[in-house]
Amino acid sequence: MKLTNIDKAFDVGRERRRLDEAPRAARIPTSIEILYRDDAVVVVDKPSGLSVHRGDDQGSTFALNLTRDAIGQWVYPVHRLDRATSGVLVFALSSEHARALHESFSTRTVHKTYLALVRGTPPPHGVIDSPMAKREGGPDVESLTEYETLFVSDRRLSLVEARPQTGRRHQIRRHLRRIDHPIAGDVKYGNGPDNRRYRAELGLYRLALHAQRLSFMHPASGQRVAFESVVPKDFAGPLRHIGVPAALLEI
Repeated sequence: MKLTNIDKAFDVGRERRRLDEAPRAARIPTSIEILYRDDAVVVVDKPSGLSVHRGDDQGSTFALNLTRDAIGQWVYPVHRLDRATSGVLVFALSSEHARALHESFSTRTVHKTYLALVRGTPPPHGVIDSPMAKREGGPDVESLTEYETLFVSDRRLSLVEARPQTGRRHQIRRHLRRIDHPIAGDVKYGNGPDNRRYRAELGLYRLALHAQRLSFMHPASGQRVAFESVVPKDFAGPLRHIGVPAALLEI
């Protein structure tokens, strides 16, 4: 039977509800790990399921306010991670330092490295050059993602290191989908039956995307600094299950 657009939309909605079977409030953390802090920046380890700040999310708990409460002062967002993505996130501690960091992101002097578990077997390495809009309804602009395949399992899954050279919304997720290697657990750009299989067989109940490393020019010292995040348990467990070597999960 051929699915209509309405049927497909219903399936997508049902898939998202399945991911939210456990009450969302029970999964949202009440604290956040501080990786580094000085007088200019604070770097945190954001878990999957936590939004950076109020945007499309109408909840009341965000990485921004958890960080603010943890250090006892106001923080300024300078970039974002998707709610479902975990990993390294930096905030500025003044508007002046926020402007400097915004400039670093816009001039591409920030280096970002992600780990993604994807469907299938991508080429050993490549560059995805596929324009996309900065925001919904806007014009397509240059969008580049470099990637390297780190590990291929016998379950038609591969671990990929992705290095976005531009910063478009959902860029890595959209780019990997465009080369027919969607990220496991992606309810927006992935495949419902596959995601259900990953949950049943691997215990993967999240988007398999982790911001492992972030490097930028420090807004006060002008020196390049780098911060890394250990692959969290809810992602590392499924990776170990498919045989990913421990060395690839360490920093």
